[in-house]
Parts: sequence; structure tokens; C-alpha cells
Amino acid sequence: MHPANISFNAAGNERLDAFLSTMMNEPRNQIAHLIKGGHVEVEGKKAAKPGLKLKPGQRVVVTLPAMEPKAAQPIDFNVPILYEDDHLLVIDKPSGLTVHPAPSVKEPTLVDWLKHHDVRLSTLSGEERHGIVHRLDKGTSGAMVVAKTNEAHEALSKQLQDKSMGRFYLAVITPPLKEDMTFIDKPIGRSPGNRLKMAVVPHGKPAQTLFKKLLPSRDEKSELIACKLFTGRTHQIRVHLESFSRHILGDHLYGIKSNPDKIQRILLHAYTLYFTHPATGKAMRFSAPIGTDFAQWLQSYFDMKDLDETLDPDRIAACFDTDTAF
Repeated sequence: MHPANISFNAAGNERLDAFLSTMMNEPRNQIAHLIKGGHVEVEGKKAAKPGLKLKPGQRVVVTLPAMEPKAAQPIDFNVPILYEDDHLLVIDKPSGLTVHPAPSVKEPTLVDWLKHHDVRLSTLSGEERHGIVHRLDKGTSGAMVVAKTNEAHEALSKQLQDKSMGRFYLAVITPPLKEDMTFIDKPIGRSPGNRLKMAVVPHGKPAQTLFKKLLPSRDEKSELIACKLFTGRTHQIRVHLESFSRHILGDHLYGIKSNPDKIQRILLHAYTLYFTHPATGKAMRFSAPIGTDFAQWLQSYFDMKDLDETLDPDRIAACFDTDTAF
């Protein structure tokens, strides 16, 4: 597979690694690896330092290293499509599905499914990440937008950067929150004690999350909450909950090791996605229905008469000030 070149124009004065991390939706340490490996040019010259300060209008070109093609695998799963037009599509990612190929990923991914179904995809993020504007963790289900054109991809990436695109998540946690609203503003970086985990660390990247009480379980030991991200750090919701002794049920990485939850998936769902359509300028909002596995668990532990009203997308959106007109 041949290397792929992708290019961006800097919009403001910021670090090269921070800019590319946002535009490519990749962790900053992976961006730094690309820069140090000589794969990034600014105005035609190879950039040597991740901390290089960009100027507005500068052209940044990234050459993504070629990946060895993997053997074709059967695509025996379905991905619900919530919306589709000539510019983009919004899908409901199932729990357990990895978004894009990587050397460590052996099973088919969302990108594989999209290509298998001949969906036109943008090429700004390289061969293995065609169409991918933002990601969800493998275990997390819910709404994702996929770009079909490079123009749509660039416009949506800018919305991620200026925070005019966003998502509201649903999660079931234990123990319940103490306050109706809990705002966490703590920096996140790689955990010094476990390289598989992220953690609140003094010199990590800024991260802010707002948590909102929705509904207690019948035994009041767990609680359904809504979450809004103001930044997009890896495992952000899970790390911020862990920082004040809460965890999402089914989370076996950040959960309680002495009493693991007997749940087959993490109860975290990207419920609502909002953005401005890159071609029409129309404000758009989509809600991904909770999957059968998540819904069955809620039905077992929560009062359904209260749950239906609680899960009204308009009601959840009203809990947060998005500065976005729907």
C-alpha cells in the first residue's frame, strides 16, 4: 500500500502537534511520532519539532506511512445508518466495533464495513482512516459522523476544533453523583503506572467534562447520567469519573478490580450528535437509539415509566448550554 499525503491550512497561532491532533483526530503522541519521523512538512520544509508554532494560512502536509494490507475478512455485521446524503453519513456504531484498522487490530472495522458497502469516503485522514472525522472507543456505542468528501471532512474537523460540533453521552455509573451537575476540569495524560490507561496528571492536556444526573436505579446503587465533553481526550469520560471515585458499569479497565461488573459491555453510549451541515449550513442533530443490550440492562434496574421521559433527546439537550440552535 502506497503512502498517502494529506494537507491542511493552519487557521491560527498554535502548536503543530496540537493542530494536527485536532484535524486528524489522533493522540498527540502519535502526531509527535509522525513529526519526529520526518513525515510532516510546513510550507514545503520538514518540521523537526512537535512544538513548532504555526502561523495562520501556513500549509501543512502529512505523509502517512504505508501500512501492510491485511487479508480480507468476512463482513458479517451491520451498522445502522441514521442519515445519509452526498456529503456525509451519520451512523450508530455498535459496541465492540473498532473504528479503523491499526497494526494491532485483527478483526474487521467500521472503515472496512464502509468500504465493503462501497460508501464514498473522504481521503484526508489516509487510507486506513478514510472518512473518519472523530472516533469512539471500541466498547462505546452511538452516533458518529463520517465524511464522504474532503470538503466535508475539513469543515467538520474545524467544527471539532472550535467546539461547534459536539455529543451528549449516556452512561450508567456507580456510585451516584452527589450534585445534580458536576463539572470536572482536570488535565489528562498517559497513566504513569499503566500504559493502557489514561489518568489525571499534572502536565496532561486540558480536559473538561460536565456530568448531569438523570435517573437513579431502583436500588439507588447506580445512576443513569448524561455527559458533555468540552474537549476530546482519550477515555476522557472514564478518566474524569475515576478521578472522583465513580466508574461506568461494565468498564473493566477503569472499574473496581476487586468487584468487577458482570456486564458484557461498557454502559457508555454516544446518544446525541450535533453539528452544522458543511454544505448547507443547516444545524443538525441526531440521536442514536440505545442498543438492545444496554436497553435490557436499563429495563432490569430502572423504572421504565420514568426512563422513557428521561431519555427524551430534547430534554437531555436542554440540560446543557450548547450555544447551538437546533
